[in-house]
Amino acid sequence: MSINECAEIVRRGDPDRFLAAMAAPPEARGVLFPLYACNVEIARAPYVTSEPMLAEIRLQWWRDALEEIRKGQTPRRHEVVEPLAGILDPQACETMTRIADARRWDAMAEPFLSAAQFRAHLDATNGNLLWTAARLLGAAAEEEGALRRLAFAEALARWFQAVPEMSARGLQPLVDDSPEAIGDLARDALKKMPDGRPSRAGRIAGLSAWEARVVLGQVAKDPGRALTGPLGQSGFRRRAALLWRSARI
Repeated sequence: MSINECAEIVRRGDPDRFLAAMAAPPEARGVLFPLYACNVEIARAPYVTSEPMLAEIRLQWWRDALEEIRKGQTPRRHEVVEPLAGILDPQACETMTRIADARRWDAMAEPFLSAAQFRAHLDATNGNLLWTAARLLGAAAEEEGALRRLAFAEALARWFQAVPEMSARGLQPLVDDSPEAIGDLARDALKKMPDGRPSRAGRIAGLSAWEARVVLGQVAKDPGRALTGPLGQSGFRRRAALLWRSARI
């Protein structure tokens, strides 16, 4: 199994992270594409079936695969698992497993009970993904807090972009969908985005968050856009912003 197969999964399932990985140095793609492909497979597990139990079985399959890698066992034959086994260490297996655990929310389709639960979900999914990528690329432990704040901003921006679709599917994606609450959430995430310059590994892993500040700024200015859309920049502006960030690595 090749990195190219992982890249194709990401291209189809997560176009934004595909662009971010392609903007990264070539040597980093061998880490980013298997991680992102694993995330695509885990994230879509709850949506390939309407039965929560079947979704749980799919998520358990990924928990089992990650546990086999953690234990150093021969990985099961799968287009993502095999290249993943070549890059994950035990700590990374544990953080990726937390992503699978968090995706049970998608399978159960239950509303968040509190703002703290909502924040924990975004950190468990995107926070674990971005930090795992950064750490495997060489980021130091002291960077984790700042990179998780960046990951939260990215996750929240993506979440706001997906709110209209999730609402249309009958989900309740926001704890409080009042304009005041939405605006406060966006402004708080913007304020907590790290200001300092991270390590090269952190900058590479953080490429996926290249549009977060723009989207959150739009929501902070007009909270209603989180409910109706659209959010983000035009195709040309998006790519230009990503290229500018990649040039600074």
